[in-house]
Amino acid sequence: MTDFSGLIDGYHRFKEGDWQKQRARWTELAEGQSPKVMVIACSDSRVDPTQIFDTSPGEMFVVRNVANLVPPFETTPGHHGVSAALEFAVTQLEVPEIVVMGHQACGGCGAALTKRFADAPKGKGGFIADWINLLDDARDRVVAEHGEGPEAVRALEFEAVKVSIANLRSFPCVQAREKAGKLRLHGAYFAIADGVLHVLDENGGTFAPA
Repeated sequence: MTDFSGLIDGYHRFKEGDWQKQRARWTELAEGQSPKVMVIACSDSRVDPTQIFDTSPGEMFVVRNVANLVPPFETTPGHHGVSAALEFAVTQLEVPEIVVMGHQACGGCGAALTKRFADAPKGKGGFIADWINLLDDARDRVVAEHGEGPEAVRALEFEAVKVSIANLRSFPCVQAREKAGKLRLHGAYFAIADGVLHVLDENGGTFAPA
């Protein structure tokens, strides 16, 4: 499936197959949604959360962006897409869990590590540079420990998950619901090559296979 016509072909297969099989479910979903988990993942075409977690429509509220990043809570003017989605999930849908999922071979993390788009103009990498500078402090820590080799790439991919979780906790709505025991945060990492999902142990700061 490489072009729009392929997508349309896929739609017809879906409409004649899975949609028909779950018609009652779709009728229910037409009335509203009540997902129990929000997933913040990377836009990378290889790491679709609905496939990795084997979920059905309506089960997850998903936000995807470069390097699965969450910015810190800010009130400056601008278009805060991730913040808006988070606010909706937490205050309107009242999801009880949020998962930040990173992945192997993340181009955003790789660019943050190498500073590939540093000083690039907008439209030629500048937007990417501005976004992944959320990882600057983590990058400095990783480079100090691992240099810029293959180990550093995975280390920064892990750190990206931790940075996003820390930034989630800068939002008052997240703080309040987590303190009340109504919200839990999780970190995960999908290794594309072997299909293993790693889960973050926040107490130890390490990832281990699920």
